[in-house]
Amino acid sequence: MELLPWLLGFVVKYPEIMVSAACFLLLFCRFRRRRLDRIPTNWPVVGALPAIVANAGRVHDWVTEFLRAAAMSHVVEGPWGSPGDVLITADPANVAHMFTANFGNYPKGEEFAAMFDVLGGGIFNADGESWSFQRRKAHALLSDARFRAAVAASTARKLGGGLVPLLDGVAASGAAVDLQDVFMRLTFDLTAMFVFGVDPGCLAADFPTVPFAAAMDDAEEVLFYRHVAPVPWLRLQSYLKIGHYKKMAKAREVLDASIAEFIALRRERAADANATGDADLLTAYLACQDEIGMDGAAFDAFLRDTTLNLMVAGRDTTSSALTWFFWLLSKHPDVEARILAELRAHPPSPPGAGHHATGELKRLVYLHAALSESLRLYPPVPFEHKAAARPDTLPSGAAVGPTRRVIVSLYSMGRMEAVWGKGCEEFRPERWLTPAGRFQHERSCKFAAFNVGPRTCLGRDLAFAQMKAVVAAVVPRFRVTAGAGAAPPRPKLSIILHMRDGLKVKVHRRQED
Repeated sequence: MELLPWLLGFVVKYPEIMVSAACFLLLFCRFRRRRLDRIPTNWPVVGALPAIVANAGRVHDWVTEFLRAAAMSHVVEGPWGSPGDVLITADPANVAHMFTANFGNYPKGEEFAAMFDVLGGGIFNADGESWSFQRRKAHALLSDARFRAAVAASTARKLGGGLVPLLDGVAASGAAVDLQDVFMRLTFDLTAMFVFGVDPGCLAADFPTVPFAAAMDDAEEVLFYRHVAPVPWLRLQSYLKIGHYKKMAKAREVLDASIAEFIALRRERAADANATGDADLLTAYLACQDEIGMDGAAFDAFLRDTTLNLMVAGRDTTSSALTWFFWLLSKHPDVEARILAELRAHPPSPPGAGHHATGELKRLVYLHAALSESLRLYPPVPFEHKAAARPDTLPSGAAVGPTRRVIVSLYSMGRMEAVWGKGCEEFRPERWLTPAGRFQHERSCKFAAFNVGPRTCLGRDLAFAQMKAVVAAVVPRFRVTAGAGAAPPRPKLSIILHMRDGLKVKVHRRQED
């Protein structure tokens, strides 16, 4: 009993010490509890910056871990000086609400456009009438039978005359090759052919350096950095013209010069009276200048922004999807065997035949399921960025508004047991098939690899056809093996889910059974 009066006297005499001790214990207990369930702590002044820095090298898996512990949604506060906090979510109900039911309240907005400024006024950044016009025009072009036939023919030629001979040479040499680099070169050439009507020749045996492609990689890395770096630090870099600001400036200079060159070449061909009609997207846009209602520098800027957005959409997403898919195949020989059997039962037209039978590719049901399963686990665009124009409450109960951005982790959504059930982290194409062996579609708010609602990717069918064509050209001819016992590849810190260190593989000619 003598201890109690002493404690009371100590509290009265040294209140500041007791308050400090109480605060320390409170923060310690909170931090310990958060560490146990992996939810990041929002500290005074610095917000969640310590956790972000500590997990920067594994950000997608870290977000997945704490979203599992936080019922799929959690608010991460930025450090002092940041414009607001961020709600990170992987809840399909929130996705359906923002992307579809209340679409009008979630425009890209000025903040998004400023963060993705390198994309200019292209379709990824655009809102309102500008977005509606660009989407209508892109949809008309992508649906045109002549354009689709040209895409099929050029894809077949590129596979038969480029990819297959390159892999055949690699197999003969026995050397390892970075398959991610190969696919990025392939899709860069294909997309440039669709967009500009020009083959840059990036996919070649000597693996030439292409400044345009390298600048795209640098720009995407900086765009990711802008999502996690403190705003005051970004402003300081901009003021001093150093660091990532300088990197983006150099990348943009290369992108602008490369696109201007392609546009000039296309205009020259369009002015040639003897030139045959071309089916690329740039030619179509040049032909509708009066409809667009722009002249001079404004029209050039429109062409630059539109074509760059289409290049990003076509090159990066497909190359990312193919890279992760072939890595998964190398780790799941049973899936590869089923795909091979299906390809042999329904052989598509050989690469280089000059055409591409879409109907043949549609019969590859198991391959479609395997590609969908790969996209579920490794979506090429691992997160989506949203902001509410007016205050709103999401189905999860979280309040959002102009000062609270939303980041939807599509990478994490594919790994949520609440969304995909037990075994959600397993690569199992069968989850996409009915007992009768037919493909079963999932709701887009649950499988959002191609976006959701009015902004759903217009090139979805084209992307699937292209990926199937690549698999059909490679798998029956070659067996691809990744390094045995090597650690699983880590995602690169980019807005696109590339592998950080590439995908080094050995290529073997497949022996006929």
